[in-house]
Order: sequence, then structure tokens, then C-alpha cells
Amino acid sequence: MIRVLLLLIPFILFAQKPKILLLKVYKEQNITGWVMSEKLDGIRAYWDGKHLISRSGKIIHAPKWFTKNYPPFPIDGELWSKRGDFENISSIVRDKTPSDKWREITHNIFEVPYAKGGLFERLAKVKPYAGKYIKIIKQIPIKNKKQMQDFLHLVEAKGGEGIVVRDPNTPYINRRTSKALKVKSFKDTECKVVKLLNGKGKYANMLGSIKCQLPNGTIFKIGSGFSNKERKNPPKVGDIVTFKYKEMTKYGKPRFPVFLRIRDTQ
Repeated sequence: MIRVLLLLIPFILFAQKPKILLLKVYKEQNITGWVMSEKLDGIRAYWDGKHLISRSGKIIHAPKWFTKNYPPFPIDGELWSKRGDFENISSIVRDKTPSDKWREITHNIFEVPYAKGGLFERLAKVKPYAGKYIKIIKQIPIKNKKQMQDFLHLVEAKGGEGIVVRDPNTPYINRRTSKALKVKSFKDTECKVVKLLNGKGKYANMLGSIKCQLPNGTIFKIGSGFSNKERKNPPKVGDIVTFKYKEMTKYGKPRFPVFLRIRDTQ
């Protein structure tokens, strides 16, 4: 009996890794006539018609009452609560035994995979299912670059991560595409934690900074962006973390790196 249960575990915890829309970076492309929306800092969640699945293909254990009124077709979006709440969102969503804290979460939809038509036609398909837990992310038509930049600055001023701009006339694309771009004042990327460095002064007996390695082997430190809770319970050596930075120095190191989060491995 135990052997049978062990054999079933992969089917309970894992699903087929979804092929999803992924963003490229905005580099002054002409985006007049496109649409824009806030880029929510949550956990990506793909509904395949039966289960919520993470970007990496793991089952997300949402309560049955949360997905009770979900559609029988795929939808894609971000599990989110509010700006600056990623740590709490991640804790709620990662729990294998879903708690009542899921009532803080909403599933913010930006795609209806494999539906026909342009973006607005696809999103219209999920409107009958929108409600307490399913929200449709508002897509704002872009008139010009200044309007887009004003919206970006407004979102960032409120603590948002950035915005997404998309060509609403393209059919659904299940890969990284130049028809959907992320726009931020700061750039962001990932690195591997190779060492934890102790803090001093007010951060004594806590994390001071982390030493990180970029994919090309470059080593550098990140000392800002950590909450007190994260300094007391820091990333582990070997973790992949996301950070933001202004630009690269002539030595190939990120200038003004700021910790954002441990990469979602759900």
C-alpha cells in the first residue's frame, strides 16, 4: 500500500508544465496602439481547467472553495493580494495544506490561453466567471510614449513593480514574445546565492548582505532590499534570487543592486 502511495505522489504534486506567454524587455519599441497594465508582484498561476499549476509545473494547492467557480477552460494570471506583499503571498500559495488565508488572494487574469481572437476577445471569454476571486486585469489603451511613462511612474510611486505593454491584436502566444514587454525604471535579473554575510550595528546577529554569482560567473554583493524578517530568515546558499539594478558597471557588476525575492520555484 505504501509503495502505491509513493508512486502516486508525483501525480499529486506535479502536472504538465504549461506552455505560457513570457515577456521580453521594453527597449524603446513603438507601442502606440498597444495596451498597458500594472505588472503584479505575485505568483504566476495557470488554470488548466481542473488544477492551478505553477510556472514550473507544480500543483498549487488552492482550497476547493477558491476554485469552485472556475471555468472549464484554461486561464492564466497572477495570484496576488496587494503591492509589497510578495512574501505573504508566497507563504500562502506554497502551503501544501491550504489555509483560510487564501481569502486574501485573488487570481488576476491577463490571458485566456488558446482562445480565439485578439486579447480583448480572449479576456471577454472569462468575464462570466469573474467575481470575488477571479479578477480581470484592466488593459489601458496606449496613446503615446509619454502616457505610458506617466503610468509607469504612477505605478512605481505606489510601490508597484512596473508595467506590461502588449499588442492586443495578436493571437495567443505560448512562448517569450516581442508582442508582450515588461517596462520598469530599474532592470531586474537573477543570481545564485554563494555566501551569507553577517550584519553589523542594527543588523548585528542578522543578515547583512549576500554574495551572489551571475550566470557568467561574476561575483557581487547585495545588501539592500531585505526586510527585517528576511534578514532573520535569509535566503540559503544555492537559492536563486531576483534583484533589481540600475545598470552594469564597466567591470560587469550590477550598479545599486536591490534584493526583490527568492525566485518562485513552485
